[in-house]
Amino acid sequence: MSSTSLSTRWRSDGRPPAFTPAEIGSALEEVRSTAHVVREEGGRIGLGLGGELGPPAADAAGTFAHLASLPPLYPEWLGDRTFCETHGTRFPYVTGSMANGIASVRLVSEIARTGGLGFFGAAGLSPARVEGALDELRRELGDAGLPWGANLIHSPNEPELEEAVTDLYLRRGVTRVEASAYMALTPAVVRYAATGLTTDPTGRVRRRNHLFAKISREEVAIRFLEPAPAEILRTLVERGRLTAAEARLAETLPLAEDVTAEADSGGHTDNRPLTALLPAILGLRDRVAAERGYGQAVRVGAGGGLGTPSSVAAAFALGASYVVTGSVNQACVESGLHESGRALLAEAGIADVIMAPAADMFELGVTVQVLRRGTMFAVRAKKLYELYRSWPSLESIPAAEREKVETQLLRATFAEAWETTRAFWAARDPREVARAEADPKHRMALVFRSYLGLSSRWAVAGEPGRGTDYQIWCGPAMGAFNSWVRGSFLEKPADRSAVQVARNLMEGAAAVTRAQQLRASGLAVPSSAFDFRPRPLA
Repeated sequence: MSSTSLSTRWRSDGRPPAFTPAEIGSALEEVRSTAHVVREEGGRIGLGLGGELGPPAADAAGTFAHLASLPPLYPEWLGDRTFCETHGTRFPYVTGSMANGIASVRLVSEIARTGGLGFFGAAGLSPARVEGALDELRRELGDAGLPWGANLIHSPNEPELEEAVTDLYLRRGVTRVEASAYMALTPAVVRYAATGLTTDPTGRVRRRNHLFAKISREEVAIRFLEPAPAEILRTLVERGRLTAAEARLAETLPLAEDVTAEADSGGHTDNRPLTALLPAILGLRDRVAAERGYGQAVRVGAGGGLGTPSSVAAAFALGASYVVTGSVNQACVESGLHESGRALLAEAGIADVIMAPAADMFELGVTVQVLRRGTMFAVRAKKLYELYRSWPSLESIPAAEREKVETQLLRATFAEAWETTRAFWAARDPREVARAEADPKHRMALVFRSYLGLSSRWAVAGEPGRGTDYQIWCGPAMGAFNSWVRGSFLEKPADRSAVQVARNLMEGAAAVTRAQQLRASGLAVPSSAFDFRPRPLA
């Protein structure tokens, strides 16, 4: 924003300045025009677009006293410019990696073509399924050179699976990975980030692989803001997983180049408010950068709770380098969620979410945030965890409780459910079968986890008769989004396009940002200027 002496005059180029609330509201939508705060002789303060500034002598009719100016504002400029430069995007806008392929190949492709960056939802899928998706993405986007990535989820119960997916990404040249649900660093995530590190002729370290770390706690964030632990690097070199040169370079720079502060979101979440979490992570980032003497600070993005233009604008105002959306994309036609699940999401309010036991970390008591409205999953999943905590085995569960679980949830006897579960693990990891047959408590956990795991797949497949068991990851942003689009072309689930959602959120965030800037300069901005309404955007 610039300001000059009050004697400077502004002259319109044929369009008079706006003084009434309606006129100002209309003018504020033109964020790509230079804006001038002006005052007429009677004392009213208004908004002029374009025109030119002149000296004090130019006080003839049609000129106005000049108070302040704002240059054009583009949605592309809201975040950290280095984000777009590094990743080859037009917008600092990311779609997160919703598991089980809900963040689908189609979603990732469409977001890439519109100028954003999408991550494929690889969590919960077999390496073969993930590899098939990588092939599709290369066919869709490879020739165009558009950016995309895939998910690497922390798998403490299945470290071999995490290693296998990492091997796949390195073998297939996936250069962007969103690491999620990490509680501690693993050799797999360190190896991905450090592989391919080199230096340019000036000695600057160059990354081949770009790691996005999704975090919600400072104690986890610092692990990605610091260089990789020397012990893990040494072990990887000894095993031939990294070269000595790669390990040496990894000791000089942060493990992740981009860290996403994940606030109250769908799926794994600590339900942190963004206004508390993001400043804390930004402060931690700055302290680590100062201590380590990094040449370039890690970019910190914001995710969780972003379902309206105002929330996106707020994230950028707090200092986010980029924004990450999740729940709102799951409700779009490009997502891998079945249309019946998308219909449930379209009815959700802000409070229609609840925490429930997580399938992948069931024994640890880890929870995920899911949709409550229209499904009984959360209540039933909590019941299973209560039984797991209370009883040593399936056989020890009281008959009345057993009957409810068998008839309502598993729709099979405990014996039948174990046989199905046993067959699954015999093919996936026989060690789990051996452990379960020696430990009745673990056998109970595997059977209960089978329900939790299948419930999310039923929502993807639209399994007949299982609608009340759908596990749909969802945060409060979904309810805020539904309220925002009510009465617009994005209200109906069948009309929700992730591309239009992205463009409206970013365009709207620019409009809200411009409104706040002008209000801070003394303009009486109408409340309607902070309520950008969805519209088809080219």
